[in-house]
Amino acid sequence: MKTDWDDAIAFVLAQEGGYVNDPNDPGGETNFGISKKAFPTLDIKNLTVEHAKTLYRHHYWDACQCDKLPRAIAIGLFDSAVNQGVGTAIKILQRALGGLTVDGVIGPKTIAAANAATPRKQAVTLAQRLVAYHELMSNRPQLNVFALNWFHRVVSLAKLVL
Repeated sequence: MKTDWDDAIAFVLAQEGGYVNDPNDPGGETNFGISKKAFPTLDIKNLTVEHAKTLYRHHYWDACQCDKLPRAIAIGLFDSAVNQGVGTAIKILQRALGGLTVDGVIGPKTIAAANAATPRKQAVTLAQRLVAYHELMSNRPQLNVFALNWFHRVVSLAKLVL
């Protein structure tokens, strides 16, 4: 039986692809989306997909407590954490849910708000990512090269979870 984790990791791996060393990417060298910036001692070029999955599970899925969240929010938060960083992803979620302290920490109040979120509010959590990308590109115009990919990523995610 497929789990939310199975769908989430399949989505991320499809979005991230294999080895890339794009000078425009602030993460630097990446493989399966795992970046040298996040894991400076890791041999990125020779990373296996199984090792990447282990890193994703521990440092992103479990760190965001995705198993305690509804499917749409769990998968969306995981993908955002991979692409934007765990703390930033949690803050985006907290802003979208509203009525929470935006501190980048998944605690009981954030978990409760996520589980109480209507389908409309779940969609807002995805839309809030587009706002965050816009703000990022406004502050760092050199990242505009990623705009279309980021938009496509969020739309593809919405198709998967909503």
